[in-house]
Amino acid sequence: MATIITERITKTPDVCGGKACIAGHRIRVMDIVMQHEDLGMSPDEIVAAYPDLSLSDVHAALAYYFDNVEEIRADIRRNDDTAAQLRESFPSKLKTKLLNGAD
Repeated sequence: MATIITERITKTPDVCGGKACIAGHRIRVMDIVMQHEDLGMSPDEIVAAYPDLSLSDVHAALAYYFDNVEEIRADIRRNDDTAAQLRESFPSKLKTKLLNGAD
């Protein structure tokens, strides 16, 4: 089974910052995990959202996650931290305008 997972999940330095991805795609394991765990999407719904993936790709990503929970959760935390820093550094002009009322 481990061989199947390593064939289906790759970590390449020049692809998505070296994060675990579905082989042949730029879809990270953490993207699949967030959709499944955080948004409650089923594997079939994830395939509908990413029609280039097979159901076995999604299951391989989830299997990789369950074998490497700390790694993927750390990737998600770093991603969230980066997003928060960017929101702080580059506040939304539209949000500010909406909060202050249209001039």
